[in-house]
Amino acid sequence: MNESNRTLFAGVDIGGTTTQVVLCDDELTVLDRAGTTTPAASGGQAMINAALGVLAQLLRRTPGRLAGAGVGAAGVVDSAAGRILVASDSFRGWSGFPVTATVEDALGVPAFLDNDVNAFLRGEVSSGAVRGEPDVLGIALGTGVGGALWAGGRLFAGPHGAAGEIGHIPGFGDLACTCGGRGHLETLASGRSIGARYTDRTGRRLTAREVADAAAHGDEDALAVYRDAGAGLARAVVMTAGVVDITTVVIGGGVSRAWHLLEPAIRARLTEEPPVSGHPVRLVRARLGADAVAVGAATRARLETTPGVRAEPTPEGRRGPSGPERPHRVGIGS
Repeated sequence: MNESNRTLFAGVDIGGTTTQVVLCDDELTVLDRAGTTTPAASGGQAMINAALGVLAQLLRRTPGRLAGAGVGAAGVVDSAAGRILVASDSFRGWSGFPVTATVEDALGVPAFLDNDVNAFLRGEVSSGAVRGEPDVLGIALGTGVGGALWAGGRLFAGPHGAAGEIGHIPGFGDLACTCGGRGHLETLASGRSIGARYTDRTGRRLTAREVADAAAHGDEDALAVYRDAGAGLARAVVMTAGVVDITTVVIGGGVSRAWHLLEPAIRARLTEEPPVSGHPVRLVRARLGADAVAVGAATRARLETTPGVRAEPTPEGRRGPSGPERPHRVGIGS
């Protein structure tokens, strides 16, 4: 095929600090990518303009015809209306912003909006570590803890958009959570909480990455913090498996860079307390890295604009049904 005639899909990941943009072909192969700083304090239009500016650069150097664009954004989103419902205080002029209408007006192609964690899971199922898996819990560990659920071969958001949101399930101690609750999983396993728990133990203020570095050098307090995070994640996995019988868990986000610390702790606790089904849960690290949300957003655009494509392929190449998109909440963070 002449490259100038190939179909392209754009995926945009608007985070609190950076915006990532990818261009994919019809097979969802990333052809090009670029990023920029998110002007979060400058309002919704400025954030979209920044993303569109990066996309324009990619389109100039990538031959093809843009057929659709997807956007993954943190916060509570109304996917059907293409609008941000609630955003954190770090975003100014973002709540209520009409994302898809603004993108469509600028590009002249259909645009679609997803919560960033749902987009992350969609990306990993479509072309990442859990490609074609029918029943998956996606966990994104960043500043916060986000979750998303893939059930029966499609994204399942639930009637209120909260399905899979394990980060704010209580029962993990009594520490205050950023959402106002107490004892949520996020107080154990988020990047912010890992740093805070290490400070509580030692009096030293470190980031989650610095705590991981300390653990690599044998710091017992750092090792204990990551063991607690892994044990908490395992407990959340068992709880989810007991309710919806997931078979696979994929974990991504910035904190998952410390996989060598998290994985042994998660597996040890899953061995001690296996799912009620008696069947082990497959645990994998996300494969797409920083591309995951953007690729997932591009996947949504392809799904919605390509005739006959109604779901991501299973390992055998079969396709299943897709369901209506509902409002989605929470976010990966940074």
